[in-house]
Order: sequence, then structure tokens, then C-alpha cells
Amino acid sequence: MRRSPGFAIVAALVTAATAVVVASGPQGAAAAPAEPYTWKNVRIDGGGFVPGVVFNPGEKDLVYARTDIGGAYRWSQSAQSWTPLLDWVGQDDWGHNGVLSIAADPVDTTRVYAAVGMYTNSWDPNNGAILRSTDKGNTWSRTYLPFKVGGNMPGRGMGERLAVDPRNNRNVYFAAEGGNGLWRSTDYGVTWGKVANFPNAGNYVADPADTNGYLNQNQGLTWVTFDPASPAVYVGVADKENPVYRSLDSGATWERVAGQPTGYLAHKGVIQGKYLFIATSDTGGPYDGAAGQVARLDTTTGVWTDISPTPVADRYYGYSGLTVDAKKPGTLMVATQISWWPDAIFFRSTDYGATWTRAWDWSSYPSRTKRYTLDISANPWLDFNSTAQLPEESPKLGWMNESLAIDPFDSNRLFYGTGATLYGTTNLTNWDSNTTVTIKPAAKGLEETAVLDLASPPTGAPLVSALGDIGGFYHADLGAVPANFHDTPSLGSNTGLDFAELSPSFFVRVGNADAAPHIGVSNDGGKSWYQGQEPSGVTGGGTVAVGADANAVVWSPAGVGVHYSTTRGSTWSAATGIPAGAKVESDRVNPKTFYGYAAGKFYTSTDGGATFTASAAAMPADGRVNLKAVPGVAGEVWLAGKTGLLRSTDSGRTFAVVGGGVTEGVNVAFGKAAPGATRPAVFLVGTVDGVDGVFRSDNSGAYWVRINDDKHQYGNAGDALAGDPRIYGRVYLGTNGRGILYADRQGGPASPTPSVSSSASASPNPSASVSISIPPSVTVSPSTSTGTSAGCTATYQVTGQWGGGFQGEVTVKNTGTTAATGWKVGWSYTAGQVVTQSWGGAATQSGTAVSVVNAGYNGALSSGASTTFGFLGSNTGTTNPVPSPITCTTTP
Repeated sequence: MRRSPGFAIVAALVTAATAVVVASGPQGAAAAPAEPYTWKNVRIDGGGFVPGVVFNPGEKDLVYARTDIGGAYRWSQSAQSWTPLLDWVGQDDWGHNGVLSIAADPVDTTRVYAAVGMYTNSWDPNNGAILRSTDKGNTWSRTYLPFKVGGNMPGRGMGERLAVDPRNNRNVYFAAEGGNGLWRSTDYGVTWGKVANFPNAGNYVADPADTNGYLNQNQGLTWVTFDPASPAVYVGVADKENPVYRSLDSGATWERVAGQPTGYLAHKGVIQGKYLFIATSDTGGPYDGAAGQVARLDTTTGVWTDISPTPVADRYYGYSGLTVDAKKPGTLMVATQISWWPDAIFFRSTDYGATWTRAWDWSSYPSRTKRYTLDISANPWLDFNSTAQLPEESPKLGWMNESLAIDPFDSNRLFYGTGATLYGTTNLTNWDSNTTVTIKPAAKGLEETAVLDLASPPTGAPLVSALGDIGGFYHADLGAVPANFHDTPSLGSNTGLDFAELSPSFFVRVGNADAAPHIGVSNDGGKSWYQGQEPSGVTGGGTVAVGADANAVVWSPAGVGVHYSTTRGSTWSAATGIPAGAKVESDRVNPKTFYGYAAGKFYTSTDGGATFTASAAAMPADGRVNLKAVPGVAGEVWLAGKTGLLRSTDSGRTFAVVGGGVTEGVNVAFGKAAPGATRPAVFLVGTVDGVDGVFRSDNSGAYWVRINDDKHQYGNAGDALAGDPRIYGRVYLGTNGRGILYADRQGGPASPTPSVSSSASASPNPSASVSISIPPSVTVSPSTSTGTSAGCTATYQVTGQWGGGFQGEVTVKNTGTTAATGWKVGWSYTAGQVVTQSWGGAATQSGTAVSVVNAGYNGALSSGASTTFGFLGSNTGTTNPVPSPITCTTTP
């Protein structure tokens, strides 16, 4: 993100609605002040690929895990959960949340190293780095490399590519990809140099013809391991004819190991006693692999032995995850790479690979006998909402099982990673006595989802999410793992979702299914779903916007142009005036108004999405652009982009630049107003006063406070962002790999917070002060009124208030014993209020008298049933009394 100085006012606490705020203005540029916040993950547990688990052999219970896009973690034995270690990675170096390898120092166990970088192609603009820590990952120092590192590239499960020499722990090796060879540090990772005489930089490429730069890189070197009993160092190479090299003199000279098996890539190399074991596959993985073998080298005689658990003729997989039991010589395990059908297979040997037993065997096809039980009660969504037919089972034992690690201090403990989570057991040796091994999820604290959209409605669950790979969830409890992800349809990646602001039980979500439909519809706030219909030619989810009253939906899918529906997604018509691929958003008050952005142009529709008109306002032409409309304020929409933060109050015809020191925006969202304020809180992911971060403004962007800090940056974050409409100060932040974060002000919703009027200005004189008068708030008393008549009740409530206007809601309930076919509600105002717009019912006003009759879809009410309608109103003066009495009848 670009950095430029700005200016912010530091405000004192507002003590009352009519108090005077005193703000001092520092001379020159100043960073936005910070407000203490507590950040936590919305709990999902896992959600992505865990390619590496590393036990430190020098200290009990010191365990690290690495992820491909979500950083690194350290195990907490007391909490039985994982602690994130790289949340300090920010927007500028987001790729360093991709961890290609971890090395734990077995001599000085406070030291740990990580090779970081996400992509070796143009997707990641930065070079990779080696991180080093002397406090078990609590803090880090960084040395940049002269090349890129691919923590999320093909072959990322091989390794570990980083290793500490146990004979001299000053020496750390890194086996690099991309033809960059072998690197070594002799000063605890501070400086690095290429091992010039290492003879082979690798040559395996997954797909040389790939044009996007993802599959056509040389996967280079694959692992480094040391013989603790000698000066020998072994290195794996992505070269099917020359997969293993070694040095017998602590790295001074190198040679190809004679007699080694060829034709495969060595994913892992592990030493136990006098033996080097390797697990090989015909590809670099992690998604594929159809052949391979397990081999053993007697390092004293130089003899290689094929110890593959399965004969070649019976195999349809390679091998990847490989581990040995440090306390039980001869005991090792290996995992398939990969056996999609019917399941992964783990093999175990207690005689150095001479014989093997399997985690499961065929009994009478299609049934299996298993040495394990898989208990997912802690993370029930791991069954992927499915009930598989034999011989497959739900949940699966795993897939992409590159990480498989037995605790060097405890033969009963094993961790292994899959493409979706991390599993573990604490009674592994039951395997050897033919009793059951219990496997459970072990991913608490490890949050690795890629978040594509978030919604926090005013009623129902506090959060509904759209996620990559595992769809998304209805988060009724932020601290509990949801039982299942969105289903019917089950879209692998949900790319967008939205709800009707004035009828928030209605949700629509869209995503990237393999086939139609790519859309789901919910009438209960996102808890349950049914399949929608779609226009012909849709190939992916795109973005979606729901009209404020749920009577129109605008969808911008992949594969076809923008379409709109007036039938809640059962039929669609093509929109005009807006290009395909535009990002769409709905006005949160006016049900006919929709917005769009594409390629530097802003678009507005005032007819429910049928036609759009381009605005003449200047927009950012490229980069990350996100737009949000303001709840409770018709026609107000904000846009965040690399040129800053823009605000329109006339439905996108014109835009003004939001000041307060904002120089760049990633995303903007709105939440509950501060106590005594009438405008919603504004949340921004962007740059304010030259600092990247997450910010909040309580006065429409005139003044910002930073609510994260340098320890909580979360890499590539912010493309999904939502403010909570029910809890002041709470924000939900989506990340690309660190899951969903939610943040609350320290001290809770009732704690004080600075607030400054939008008319504030500051003097450049540091000794001067600025007095800001805040107008008295509008009084609403009482807050609700209920009227009852034969067979019907109506409850009137003011749900929003701002200068000169308000929003109301009326709940109508059939209290009769028979079904009603329609209803009518009435009241009279006493303070000059005027209804200006309604939804869910047709409102008319004559003088002070207001009457509302049902809409076409909500007139029929069975006995005991209820419905709501909403409206906007204008008022003058400082009072807005709730009318009484309220009349209600079921004979409109």
C-alpha cells in the first residue's frame, strides 16, 4: 500500500450529548490514535491444508505446524490448542503467511526458523525470506532471500526443506525451489549463502506448458536431514533419476548416493539409527500422485532396499507422509500420496519396513475393517455434509497427508494434516496390540480459511460467512464450531452473499460449483437453504446483492452478464448498462436502488437492477475496490480503493473524498452507532496517516482511530469486512488464510470511546484547542407502542434515528383463532412526523393519520403467525414520540 502522511485530530471523551469536546492538533503529520481492541477468531478449526508438523526433538510438547496460506503455529499443551505466530505479517508482505518449511533447533530449543513466501510467480510481488526466532516464535527477525519462495506452490508438502545441524546448531540449511539450489547459514540464520558445490538444483516441473506460472516451476530441492551420529547430511532433489544426495563431511563435499531407487520424487527423508528412509511419489503433489515406493538405505553398507507396503501391481498411489518413532527403533509409518478412493491409507511397521499393517483392510467388499475410530464431534462439519456410500465413508481418514509426525517423547501421540484440518491421537500404540486407535480433530486455534464475504444482519445469527473450499457457515455462536457448512446447494467456494436489510431473514449466496446451480436462497437468515435457479451460461459465483425489501436480487455471476430477479431467484432477466463481471451492491433503504463497479466506473440502477447508468464521478481504475451502502440512509454509498475512500449521498451520481488522513482503502463497512451518535460507525481496512491497518470512525470519516496493531495485521486481509449492527465497536474481518477475526473494544460495548463531530477542524498550533459543539440528540419516548383489537395486535417500534429522520418497524400478529387473509394498521402522529417510504406494506398518510395495509406476499397469516413491515419517516424538532394508540384489524 502506498504510504503518505496525513493529519488526524486527537479527541477527548464525549461526556454527554451536549458536552463540549476538546481536541488538540499536533503540528505536522501524526498517526491516527489507537484504541485498545481484543481480536479473536470466529471459531471454525482448520479449514485448509496443513502440509507440515514439526516436533522439536529437544523439548517435550514443543510442536510447530505450518500452513500454505495461513502462517505458522505453536502447540499449547495446557490449552490443547494452537497459537498463531505470524499475525504480524501485513498487507505489504502478505505472502510471508505462506510457510514452505519450519525448522526447530534441537540444541537451543528457543530457536525456530521458517522459510516464508507464498508464490514463486507474479502473484506474489515479493521475494521470500527466512524468519528466525529466539523465543519459540513469539517474535521474529527476517532475512530476505534473493528469490521467491512458494509456500502455496505445487510440491509444498515435501520437506522439511529447512533443517538445523544437530552437531553444530549455528548451521542451518535451506533446500530451495525454482532451481535456486542449496543454501546455508553459519550464524543462526542471520546471513545466508548458496552452497556453490551442491551438484543438482532439481529439474522436475509439474506442467511445463502451463502459461500462468503456477505449474511450470522447477520444484527444486525437497528436504534436508542429518545423521545425528555422523557428519552426514542428506538432501532430497526433485529429479526422478537423482532424488538423493549426501555429504559425509558436514557439507564440504557432495555426492549422489549410489544405488538409489529412481523414477520417483522423494517427498520425505527421515533417519532412524543406521537407516535413511524415503517416501516417494511420481509427482510433487499435494493433490496428485499415482505411483511410488518406500525405500530404506543402510548408511553403513550403502545397500538400498525397497520396503514398499504394497506391491507395485496393486498400487494406484504414491507415498508422502513419513515418520519414525524415536523411542521405538524400527517403528515407522507412511501415508499414501494420494488415495482419493475410497480413503487415505496409513501403513505402520515395527521391523524397519520388513512387514506392514494397514489402518484399514478390506473385509467383505464394500465393507472395511479398521484399526481406528474417527471422532469428529468437536468439528462435526468435517463430514462435509455428506453420508458417503460404502466403501467410502464420511468423514474420510484424510487426503493430501504430507504431514505425519510421531511425538519423539511419546509413542502414543501422532499428529497428521489433511487438506481440511489437523488430526491427532494419543493412543497410537493400540495399533500394535490390535485395539482401537482413537483419532480426533486437533486443530483448535488453527484457523486457515480463505474468507470471501461476510454478512452481519440486524437479526438472527451475528454472522454468516462465505468461504473458499468449505463454503461458509451460519455462526450462531462465534466461540463454537458450527455443526455444518452451507448446503443445498453445497458450493465448494461461496464467492458472495447478501441479505435484505429491511427483511434480514432473506439471504442469497452464490459460489463456484462444478455444475448448476451456483446459487442458494434462505428464508431463515442463512441457517437453511434451498437451490435457486440461474441464467443460462453461468460458470461461477461472482457477486450478489439483495434489495432492501427482498423483492429484487441482482447477480453478477461468472460466465454471463449481470442479471436481476424479481422472484427471489427463481427467474432472471439480463440487466443493461453495466458490464459483465461488475461488483454489485444494494442500497440498504431504497429497495429499487442497486450499485455496481467495474473497470473504473460506478453504476446505479433505480429500477431494481433492470437498467444501470454510469456515473461521471472519478473512480480508482484498478486494484482492490469494494463498495458498501449505509444501512438506514437512502442513497448513501461508500467506495474504498487505492485512491482512497469515496462517499456519495446521492446514489452514486457524485462522490466526495473522505478525509481524516485516509490515503488508500481496501474495504469499508458499517456497524452500530456509538452511544449518543446518530450515524453508524464506519470501519475501514486501509491506510490512514501513512499507517496500514483497521480503523473506526464514529463521525462519518472525519476522525479515525486504529483498532488493530502491528502484532495483529493478518496478511492479505480485508476483502471481506462487516460491522456488527447490534454491538457498538464490533467488526468482522476476513482474511486470506487466517480465517475470520472479530474484534471488540477492550472493556466491552459500554466502555467510552472518542467521538468528534463531522464539522471538526483542527489548528496546526500544538498548544491550541478546538471546541466542537454536538447538537442535542432527538428524544424517542416511549420506545414502543402496542395496539390490540379483536384478532390482531400491532407493535410499533423506532429502530433507527438521525437528524431529521427515523426508521420504524411494526410487527403484526394474528391473535385470532382462524387464518387471516389480510390486515390493516393505523396510528396518528403528534409531532409532525411524515412517513416517506414503506416496505412490507402499503402506507398512506392524510394529515397526521397513517394507515398501512399488507403487501401481496404477507397478508395471509395463520392463527398465531406474525409478519413485519418497515418505513422511513421525517420529523422536525427534537422529539419523535411513538404514537398511541395503534389500531390493527384483519379486515382491510
